[in-house]
Amino acid sequence: MSERIVFMGTPEFASGCLKALVEAKMNVVAVVTMPDKPIGRGHKMGMSEVKKTALDLRLPLMQPQNLKDPDFLQELRSYEADLQIVVAFRMLPEAVWAMPRLGTFNLHASLLPKYRGAAPIQRAIWNGETESGVTTFLLDKDMDTGAILYQEKIILDSEETAGTLHDRLLAIGAPLVVKTAKALFDGSVQAIPQPIMNGPIPDAPKIFKKDCILDFSQPAYLLHRQVKALSPYPAAITYLHNARTGETIPVKVLESRISTDFPKSYEQGSLISDGKHFFGMACSDASILYLEKIQLPGKKALTIKDFLRGFRPENPNSLSFSKVMNN
Repeated sequence: MSERIVFMGTPEFASGCLKALVEAKMNVVAVVTMPDKPIGRGHKMGMSEVKKTALDLRLPLMQPQNLKDPDFLQELRSYEADLQIVVAFRMLPEAVWAMPRLGTFNLHASLLPKYRGAAPIQRAIWNGETESGVTTFLLDKDMDTGAILYQEKIILDSEETAGTLHDRLLAIGAPLVVKTAKALFDGSVQAIPQPIMNGPIPDAPKIFKKDCILDFSQPAYLLHRQVKALSPYPAAITYLHNARTGETIPVKVLESRISTDFPKSYEQGSLISDGKHFFGMACSDASILYLEKIQLPGKKALTIKDFLRGFRPENPNSLSFSKVMNN
């Protein structure tokens, strides 16, 4: 196939789509991704997953700081792309998305118009959705509002996490990117406007650190959704405070479970543990959120039994959960 494609993306989700295009013998002439940035405690410069894939495939690579930079636009134009494909990248200026003769299409990890925004996978789980999917659509001047090309739907498992849903959507999304590109090249697909929905449309705003903190004044089922929506990354966070030592430890919560077997002797907010097998919090709906897998700073993830085996506080009654470090 001679039609020329420029691919734009950053994370693993996009990298999988780039690989699918190349494996399908599509003519990817260049790749655009984010500039390298410091990562981890050592602040070593790290490259995006899309850059790693582009280098492995020996594809020309661009990493602009500014998508409106005249030098970048001139270089992009030099590739004479018939089509641009965007997966998990930045919002593009019109000078970029309108450049190819067939325009630019995006793969979005939701059933648009639901969950427009940066975190559709996490927000769908957090909101308790029972279905999700992927959409390919043509870019326009607003975020995730362009005309739809194709959609594919899946049913969510009751214990779906952001990690498992990411993998399931990539499995159907990468082939859909190839299908969409081929259909645009041969003219067999007609873009249709996104449907107008009655009532508010759930969106998918970016997740910040403050959004990750567990608030045990909420019902346990909402906290359990939050844990699933943020697992494995960036992970829900709580702070374990030891009144005896004055130490407060940030804890990532990777897995949890709910119990409605709420002992009458416990008050809302109580830490519940036998010091060996279970560790949780009495929540506002007379339920308990038990932590099943956690991770301490700089340590590997542990089941709660392994954590308690090594932790063993002298006085479990001195422990409590805190929403913030300085509580």
